Amino acid sequence: MSFIIEKVRKRDGRLEDFNSQKITNAIYKALRETSEGNYELAKKLSSEVVAFLNQKFSGKIPSVEEIQDVVEEVLIKHGLVNTAKAYILYRRWRTNIRETKRLLGVEDDLKLTINAVRILARRYLLRNEKGVIIETPGQMFSRVAKAIARAELFYGLDPERAEKCFFQVMRNLEFLPNSPTLMNAGTEMGQLAACFVLPVEDSIEGIFDALKYMAIIHKSGGGTGFSFSRLRPKGDIVKSTMGIASGPISFMKIFDVATEVIKQGGKRRGANMGVLRVDHPDIREFITSKSDGVSLRNFNISVAVTDRFMSAVESEGSIDLINPRTKEPVKTVSARDLLELMVDMAWRTGDPGLLFIDEINRKNPTPKLGEIEATNPCGEVPLLPFEACNLGSINLSKVVKNGDIDWDRLRELVWIGVHFLDNVIDVNKYPLPQIERMVKLNRKIGLGVMGFADMLLKLGIPYDSKEALDVADKVMGFIALEGKKASRELALERGVFPTFNESRWKAEGYDALRNATVTAIAPTGTISIIAGTSSSIEPIFAPVYVRRALGGVNLIEINPMFEKILRDKGLYSRDLIIKVAKSGSVREVPGIPEELKRLMATALDIDPEWHVKMQATFQKYVDNAVAKTVNLKHEASLDVVRRVFMLAYKLKCKGITVYRYGSKPEQVLYIGLEPGEEASISLSMEYLEQCPKGICFL
Repeated sequence: MSFIIEKVRKRDGRLEDFNSQKITNAIYKALRETSEGNYELAKKLSSEVVAFLNQKFSGKIPSVEEIQDVVEEVLIKHGLVNTAKAYILYRRWRTNIRETKRLLGVEDDLKLTINAVRILARRYLLRNEKGVIIETPGQMFSRVAKAIARAELFYGLDPERAEKCFFQVMRNLEFLPNSPTLMNAGTEMGQLAACFVLPVEDSIEGIFDALKYMAIIHKSGGGTGFSFSRLRPKGDIVKSTMGIASGPISFMKIFDVATEVIKQGGKRRGANMGVLRVDHPDIREFITSKSDGVSLRNFNISVAVTDRFMSAVESEGSIDLINPRTKEPVKTVSARDLLELMVDMAWRTGDPGLLFIDEINRKNPTPKLGEIEATNPCGEVPLLPFEACNLGSINLSKVVKNGDIDWDRLRELVWIGVHFLDNVIDVNKYPLPQIERMVKLNRKIGLGVMGFADMLLKLGIPYDSKEALDVADKVMGFIALEGKKASRELALERGVFPTFNESRWKAEGYDALRNATVTAIAPTGTISIIAGTSSSIEPIFAPVYVRRALGGVNLIEINPMFEKILRDKGLYSRDLIIKVAKSGSVREVPGIPEELKRLMATALDIDPEWHVKMQATFQKYVDNAVAKTVNLKHEASLDVVRRVFMLAYKLKCKGITVYRYGSKPEQVLYIGLEPGEEASISLSMEYLEQCPKGICFL
């Protein structure tokens, strides 16, 4: 058919080429929704629409709305009343989305989800002095790409090519850097790293220096980790005043209050990791420090457990508690009793997690610079004092093409990601000179992934299966190998990191590396919302879940992959969605095929051991660590938590965290409806991943 119409007028007034395929696709979606026809009928109806348009708008440029009006007329003419109704509802839904985005003050030039636009409007897009948003999502990515590409100038290179490359992968939502980079790149603030570890020395001066440094970092958008293990225990002597020490937990509370009143760059609250060695005399107080549900709300806490401690647990032995001031034992306690206290508190509150500190230091890439004592707030980056790390994640759901992994594209994204993150080190504005020195000595980066669960869904592989572990092994092994290759190539062009010759990598036979670490698996909570994909390497939270909205309204929101599969199989109905919402899982819902029940396993459906096995599989190939939560059902026993802790140690994870559903007084996401509760299906049909513990620094 010859087209008389060549252009179409968009809603913003822009002109673009007329594309009849868009009409065919829209009609097909409506036909599929109502089961009134197939793709062949959609093509036939589309041809009729085009013929009508050629006749009606000969020599003119129709608007999008005028074209949609013609589609409705053709559908009604053919007696496809239900399909016409579905099409009209879809138009209305799209109008509501556009209006919502407009109310948020965002011109969405990338057609992102509502949740993505909400997040961007609240935290990321630049505003003028009156608080009005002054950039689009596309302009944000352009701002970031331009700022990060400036590093090319330091090496005598033209930044234009890198800028275009960086922009394209962000615009395509194939790769996104951590939140501070998106917020601050190209701005006066200019602080781009997410993760910091600060030392806490055993003196008033050292403690309050750390507090001041924390405030500066939180203001700039970063999160902080601390080991409080150097502080003398509660009741110990203070020689300068002949007073009595109040202990590390009392000082942690000061850090917590300070965090509460410092809002990071006016965009988000700070997050902290507090670490105490298992052999510190105040360890019992530390383990129970969050038991009231109110204290240390701005801290995740983790116990740094040693190989000696874990061996004592297995042998029913004991350990000495050591005063860090005198280095002398002050008490001997049962290792099993301490572990049971950790198990009980993790079961009750989600804290503490465990850090396997000896395993972390076995993999310390620069041991001659000192031992690692702490991690960033979510545990994925173990760092030396005053080190920082910038992170970025590849969207794995974007590298599945026609049911297979596109390894060539994944390789390209790895190389671009390493290049991008290394550039960040050079253009970053560091909050403290000590941090700039340490970062540039080791040039640590953390390239990770998001969308792993969505990748598995597209591949048709259940999360809790050997096949899924095989995919994880191949994908992360590939990323690690290509990441090291990319880092080596940069080193040959720009030089190795300054401590390379004293590093573990040199001893292991590498001839050059640009970065002391290349990979890390972060939680990716907010950037995965922006990308419209599942969080990090976590399984889906639920295929359908309930969000408690303002005014007591319950909104049912649907995982888009689940919705797509149901529609593709002709199973979608409102009644079925309500049934799944009430159940919280597809496992017990009649009318859903067994293979789909198996495929749509949720975080709570999956046996805890599969969570740990998946974490350990990724950890094999990750230089830094893996932030992952082992989600447990509300009725899970203490024994389940104990088994998770011991298995994580056995499988050489660097840390482990559990969260029992409902163990915190407030949650954003809920599974299931109470008897008699009503709910409305959310028009957005969008899926939002959250960190269940509440402190998720992204």
